[in-house]
Amino acid sequence: MKFFKAIQLFLLLVISTVSAQVKFEVQTDRDTYGLNERFPIAFSINNEGDNFQGPKFSGFKAEGPFINKGNQTSITVVNGKMTQKREITTQVIYYLTPTKKGTFTIGSATIEYNGTIYKSQPIKITITDPIQLPNYQGQNPRQRQQNYDFGEGIHLVGELSTKNPHVNEPVTVIYKLYFPYNSSVSNFRNFQAPKYEDFWSQYIDMKQLRAEKGKYNGKDYGVVVLRKVILYPLEAGAKKIEPFKIDVDAEVPTGRSDWFGRLEMKTVEKSLSTGIQTINVKPLPENGKPVSYTGAVGKYDFKVTPSKTTLKAGESLDLEVSVSGKGNLKLFTLPKPIVPSALEMYDPAHTENVQTPVTGMVGKISDKYTIIPQFKGKYTIKPIEFSYYDLASKSYKTIRSKEIIIDVLEGDATFVANTPSTNKQAIQKKEVFQFNKLKTEFVSKSREDFLGSGLFYSLLLAPLLLIPIVMFARKQKEAKDADVVGNRIRQNSKLVKKYLSDAKKQMGDKVPFYMAMEKALHNFLKAKLHIETVEMSKDNIIELLQQRNASEQSISQFMELMNDCEFARYAPATDTAMNNDFDRAITIISELEKQLK
Repeated sequence: MKFFKAIQLFLLLVISTVSAQVKFEVQTDRDTYGLNERFPIAFSINNEGDNFQGPKFSGFKAEGPFINKGNQTSITVVNGKMTQKREITTQVIYYLTPTKKGTFTIGSATIEYNGTIYKSQPIKITITDPIQLPNYQGQNPRQRQQNYDFGEGIHLVGELSTKNPHVNEPVTVIYKLYFPYNSSVSNFRNFQAPKYEDFWSQYIDMKQLRAEKGKYNGKDYGVVVLRKVILYPLEAGAKKIEPFKIDVDAEVPTGRSDWFGRLEMKTVEKSLSTGIQTINVKPLPENGKPVSYTGAVGKYDFKVTPSKTTLKAGESLDLEVSVSGKGNLKLFTLPKPIVPSALEMYDPAHTENVQTPVTGMVGKISDKYTIIPQFKGKYTIKPIEFSYYDLASKSYKTIRSKEIIIDVLEGDATFVANTPSTNKQAIQKKEVFQFNKLKTEFVSKSREDFLGSGLFYSLLLAPLLLIPIVMFARKQKEAKDADVVGNRIRQNSKLVKKYLSDAKKQMGDKVPFYMAMEKALHNFLKAKLHIETVEMSKDNIIELLQQRNASEQSISQFMELMNDCEFARYAPATDTAMNNDFDRAITIISELEKQLK
């Protein structure tokens, strides 16, 4: 018995010695994250440490440190005897947002306790492509609280009206931000919208951002609709929609309670992303496709309407070819009428009266042709066919216009006959007498001979004198045409002035004003940094401006203006704000012009 008691006493001493050791550890919930995830990393010591020094977080945007100090109670039971021990803990938390993909090593942090410096172990983190953020259903309350503490209770979602549309069938994407009722979000910024490649896209302007009640995964949430987009897929296949990103300030629990038992909150920056979404676009059926089909999808009415059918030769009439209804109105061409050769038809004037609500395009498009008959007679404009694919019945529909007879009552001494055998219209001239001329025109008997005159020699030598001028001009043009980069820079510089001028004209009209401002800023970057639109990421622009020795202040002002212009299109804006933004653009562009020479 004494032997066993000695062993127990020894074990208690070992446990006490181990528990008395100082532990300084680093923790994350896992070692692999998506590019669109924000996650915490915690450094903890089981004592009250001081002089904490954090590591460098290369490849991440770090928020913190947030320091928590508290007491932890441990209970040990040996042979029925309970031992209770209170322990002071210090925890330092950072919230990391990845800025690029790859595997990164986060180095050691240090902390001081009782004059001794303790180091944490380095940790490796792998960052992959953006992922669909998980939902934390089915976890116990403690797990949910832990995830909720890190801000995971806030979700940015891109809701699709359909994931399996046909080509040219409208797809509505509504970007919503869900957040718990006992939390709040504010300071929406850094909107990064996808480019929507392989789609025709149209933004729906949000007059203001308002929080409303909503449900996410069957639970009650607050919800803010950030943006609505109408997409029309242009070709069949699996098409990816890149992530929509935004930064917000969010209130999240600290894990501590106040004197009244209420959960304490703190405000942190949070980067949100929808992740990559895939739409499987189905091709339109080939079976039954009419010859006259030109790509129309929806539900339409088709009309061919002349302004008049009786007129005189030399007078004009308007022939309107129109399509109205709901569908991809801006993505197909109208059929062209065929008229007899005796009717002179001019190129049409195209008009569009189309609105784009959340359900897709609706309205009317038309081509108006001006027709002028040359001779007296009756002329037939044959019926025109218009075909479209009806999504409701999943079949092709064809509408045929009526035959139109144009009756020209008066005109030149001609008449038009319809030849029965060929059903073609032929023009036959009548033999008529001409009127006698009433005015006499006299011609001089003595004429100056042109051959050998000064004008003769001038015209003879002019081509020889023009040859070197033409050759020089041609070489100058060839050199200018060969300078592709220079031409692109000059073109972009012209566009900067053009869009700034457009913005000034649109002052007071928010959406076109800020669209023109954004185009001016983008073309300025193209001209000065020699980049294309696809290369215009925030980090790339900053890096290129720094390489060109632009000042940090100018870079910061330029990036802030770009973000403000993008955000202002979806938020209320006053005339004063627009005037200020326009003046800022002129000042910043002028300053960068000097620095980037």
